[in-house]
Amino acid sequence: MPAALSRDAARDPDSRRAATCAALAAALLLPAALLAPTDSAARAPDPALQQAVADPARTPAYVERDAYRRPAQTLDFFGIRPGMTVVELWPGGGWYSEILAPYLGPQGRLYAAHFDPQHPRDYFRESQARYAAKLAADPARYGNVEMTVFHPPQQVAIAPPGSADAVLTFRNVHNWYMNGAQEGLDAAFAAMYRALKPGGVLGIVDHRLRADRPASAQADSGYMHERAVIAAAERAGFVLEARSEINANPLDSTDHPHGVWTLPPRLRLGEERAEHYLTIGESDRMTLRLRKPAAG
Repeated sequence: MPAALSRDAARDPDSRRAATCAALAAALLLPAALLAPTDSAARAPDPALQQAVADPARTPAYVERDAYRRPAQTLDFFGIRPGMTVVELWPGGGWYSEILAPYLGPQGRLYAAHFDPQHPRDYFRESQARYAAKLAADPARYGNVEMTVFHPPQQVAIAPPGSADAVLTFRNVHNWYMNGAQEGLDAAFAAMYRALKPGGVLGIVDHRLRADRPASAQADSGYMHERAVIAAAERAGFVLEARSEINANPLDSTDHPHGVWTLPPRLRLGEERAEHYLTIGESDRMTLRLRKPAAG
């Protein structure tokens, strides 16, 4: 079992994040076995995708989370292939972008629909600026990436209408719900639908609230009922094609003092019960593949 975090690391979020890397890597072993994918185990992902995931140029701290985020299996489940036009919503620090940009290749395009660089909140502006700097620092790797702005319900021009083969969102749907409830959620899904070509894919990964927990827990826990996410997508016109347990974690009760942020990698309680939460690991997550109808 991993050692608890130091008191200094627990007090400072950035230090805590760095200090958890080794502990989290050790904690991955047990949950990773429990998280073995069920519906994609029959075939191995594209070797080129596996190579992109194994690229030594990836950020080491990102690599340490692969056992929970399962990027090769997840992108394979969504049907992502080189040469596609893909939209990644709110790519954060570029965890998935580091894989997607080189994998899509020079014939592909990645629209990174990030935060508004003029947003009044420092967090949004600074996150967007860090991502833009990351792209600028490595034009050979990110030459096929174009940044757009996404802040539903006001700013939703994520890509030219009908241009994308796939829209991907990783652990974001709960944010749109918490920030704007139904209005924000519906505006987000309408934007995804509009950006996709007829027959295009919407891939969703998000923190999954246990079905027996009340819907009111979605307001501030970071977890969403899977049925609520599917319903929001269906209201926009999407059709559910498949679900996967690739990113499931049966150890997660989804009932924590500070919601999903109680668990790694955030560990919002710091040193308090850190060993317990590291043993649980990262959140239980739904993985959904939906499609815009070919006649849509």
